[in-house]
Amino acid sequence: MEDNILQKKSYTKVIDYIKKQIMAGELKTGERLPSERELSEMLGVSRNSVREAIRTMDFMGVVSSQHGAGNYLTGNFENNLVESMSMMFLLNQISYKQISQLRRGLELQALMIAIDNATEQEIRHLVQINFQLENQTEKNNIILDKQLHYNIAIASRNTLIVNILQALSEVMDKFIEDLRSEILANEDSRKQLQEAHNEIVKSLVLRDKTLGFTAINKHFGIIDEKLEGYK
Repeated sequence: MEDNILQKKSYTKVIDYIKKQIMAGELKTGERLPSERELSEMLGVSRNSVREAIRTMDFMGVVSSQHGAGNYLTGNFENNLVESMSMMFLLNQISYKQISQLRRGLELQALMIAIDNATEQEIRHLVQINFQLENQTEKNNIILDKQLHYNIAIASRNTLIVNILQALSEVMDKFIEDLRSEILANEDSRKQLQEAHNEIVKSLVLRDKTLGFTAINKHFGIIDEKLEGYK
């Protein structure tokens, strides 16, 4: 028991050291961490404790372990968010409805910010994606639908919104693989969804937040109606 407590304290010591290095500007995204041996000697902890710390930070998305090349600071938190939310869903701590409610709020905020921040080039790109969305096959529509929403989030310049929306989208797709297909396969719901997409993109072109608010709520009204069948 005592050894386990000591090891726990040792591996948190490694994590705390990495945090301080990041805060001091000594470690930046993409840079290689000191080797296990160097960290062990520097901090006076066992290499097992260093490995435990690296595994923990790898799961968190802070570092990426590359076999034979060392450990690198990545800041890739999306996978961790997906896994955490997936477990919450499996443990009945969150529901489809709650995921959709959060997505609606974040998509709305992303659009409102994008209306202010999106460049003309980004808006032209979104117009093009939406044009393709209207004129492609169902399979391609699913891909383009995700691209449209992702690029709006990117245009918001808010990394946290981007990462959480991506995670929420992945979790939803993970447990309801056919939801997008079901919406797009039904002619009425597909037309309604496309009308919502048209209005979302139009709100960006016109920089019209009132139109954007209405369009997002129309979009998620369609999704929430379909979710009623998934309990």
